[in-house]
Amino acid sequence: MDSKNYSLECIEKQTGPNPKHAIIWLHGLGADGNDFVPIVPELNLDHNYPVRFIFPHAPHRSITVNGGMVMRGWYDIVGLPILGESGFEEDRSGMVESQHIVNELISKQNNQGIPTSNIILAGFSQGGAVALYTGLRMNERLAGIIALSTYLPFGSMLEKEQNPANSNTSIFYAHGVMDPVINISAAMLSRNILQGLSYEVEWKTYPIPHSVHPEEILSIGQFINKSFS
Repeated sequence: MDSKNYSLECIEKQTGPNPKHAIIWLHGLGADGNDFVPIVPELNLDHNYPVRFIFPHAPHRSITVNGGMVMRGWYDIVGLPILGESGFEEDRSGMVESQHIVNELISKQNNQGIPTSNIILAGFSQGGAVALYTGLRMNERLAGIIALSTYLPFGSMLEKEQNPANSNTSIFYAHGVMDPVINISAAMLSRNILQGLSYEVEWKTYPIPHSVHPEEILSIGQFINKSFS
């Protein structure tokens, strides 16, 4: 890795003192770390496992599909690769930069006494894509990956680039059947790629657009409790 500083401002919330488990939660395009802070008390987490939530703010960058407008984003979107356009190039450099950011956030938690095996990577939309990309290539096992309303970036490269450390890591994958941003068919294709590579995917769908359903929050909480128990 190069010497670039990938540190970001983050919001941190703890569900109890001296947490030994952590969740790094990545927001979607144009949002910030505040986006998912309100759901923490709705997850009904096991009080026997205090959790530190880390909600980083993505860097500001120009987003091509939005006319070059500068907003918080984990990588550029120059088209709609999620719809399977042939010959379309995804923003590999932006994705790798965000991969470094996540790895640094994990290292920071390691330095505070939380091992990688007690960390879940979570993300919504663009953040979920980064969570999948980073988590499945990590050389240390994670407790789990949560992918919400998202797709698998660089899916054709995963078989070659996947790391065996997370080949058995559970993935919670949820999507809205009425999502106009990332079509449910793109999510199903991503799920199929993951299952085809023998990943354990807990797949859920909800009657919603590009958002999160109350029942989904409960299922996320159950997945977290199971992953940390």
